[in-house]
Amino acid sequence: MARGIMEKKNMTLHLRVWRQKNASAKGKMVDYTVNDVSQDMSFLELLDVLNENLIKKGEDPVEFDNDCREGICGMCSMVINGIAHGPEKGTATCQLHMRKFKDGDTITVEPWRGTAFPPIKDLVVDRSAFDQIMAAGGYTSCRVGAAADANAILVPKDMAEKAMDAAACIGCGACVAACPNGSASLFVAAKVTQFAFLPQGHAERKQRVLNMVHKMDELGFGDCSNHGECEAVCPKEISIKHIAVMRREYFKAAIS
Repeated sequence: MARGIMEKKNMTLHLRVWRQKNASAKGKMVDYTVNDVSQDMSFLELLDVLNENLIKKGEDPVEFDNDCREGICGMCSMVINGIAHGPEKGTATCQLHMRKFKDGDTITVEPWRGTAFPPIKDLVVDRSAFDQIMAAGGYTSCRVGAAADANAILVPKDMAEKAMDAAACIGCGACVAACPNGSASLFVAAKVTQFAFLPQGHAERKQRVLNMVHKMDELGFGDCSNHGECEAVCPKEISIKHIAVMRREYFKAAIS
């Protein structure tokens, strides 16, 4: 072994995982032990190993959402030791590595909890409510014809950067899971403000914010009371300042 390079010792971890057969079944926490866990594994790879072990024993694997495993899709939704996406700030579950834990640790894994996110199975919940909010107004629908020249519509740099900051939202739902009220305000605010800062979104800005906020309320999400938990767990570190922008947009649209 090269001098100065220390051998990484694999770990044994104890998992307490929420198991629920279906939406109507009663769920419970089930204990598992996973041996020979590499510190370089992602959390989803840890669950892959757990599921391989369960399948070998003839047991049902743990259902969990995942897709890109690159922190882009927002599918890897789970609460780890009471924190949405786990203890690493600005990180989705798929980017959380086992070196953040210690040998012998007990890790509790649960699904998102929220009235508007009903359970499906184990760690999987139905997040289609976000799709309904987007369908209510999270788009531009005006006919623009062929692709215009990149500089045809001038956008100030600071406005473009603010819009990009909001557009970084991956719609994972961590904000809802962390909020004591189950509010989707950070998600909706990000989708509203990404258009509000750009001239392309101005034509529909009033109807957009009204439709999206009303749909959010209709689907059973709670109200925002400025706890700030949503910002704390957001894997893209979306600022709650966007909620203030959404509220201003809403009030202006409602009285006009």
